[in-house]
Amino acid sequence: MAELCLAQDPAADELLSQSSLALLIGMLLDQQYPLEHAFRGPKKIADRMGGLDIHRIAAADTAEFEELCATPPAIHRYGRSMARRIQELARFVIEHYDGEVAAIWTSGDPDGAEVLRRLKALPGYGDQKARIFLALLGKQLGVQPAGWETAAGAYAEPGSRRSAADIVDAETLLEVRAFKKQQKAAKKS
Repeated sequence: MAELCLAQDPAADELLSQSSLALLIGMLLDQQYPLEHAFRGPKKIADRMGGLDIHRIAAADTAEFEELCATPPAIHRYGRSMARRIQELARFVIEHYDGEVAAIWTSGDPDGAEVLRRLKALPGYGDQKARIFLALLGKQLGVQPAGWETAAGAYAEPGSRRSAADIVDAETLLEVRAFKKQQKAAKKS
């Protein structure tokens, strides 16, 4: 995998760069919470569990996993509810992809529309989050199934600063944040 810079923290970004599970969880956490903090969540879980293992997460006692995720510094503003979502996501990936996260975008040589469909089927992933993740795969990780740009929509635009898919350093994080702020202001007016 490529070297990502989403968490703006070297150790957290290293985990995101090496683990498809960490990246999937980070994107799940990217809602109602500053993006870079969301992408630091998987590292917090890994540190507290002695690694990031999809089977251990799925099998963990729910109350204990909630506590692990909510303990300061929490993985998210809503640590307990996000812990439940992470476990649901882990169980889904185990059930549908034998626990192999990358199979979501590699199994059966899918095209971009199929990868998008698979991402949208994930617990906690709606249409927009799925398109952003697909754009992240295409723009930064070289995962570019046929038609991925069309499936990802505007998030695939070269040089855009719309989402996590466009963040490669601290400057682009600020540019994405400014774009999102501009979009929110436009919706209010």
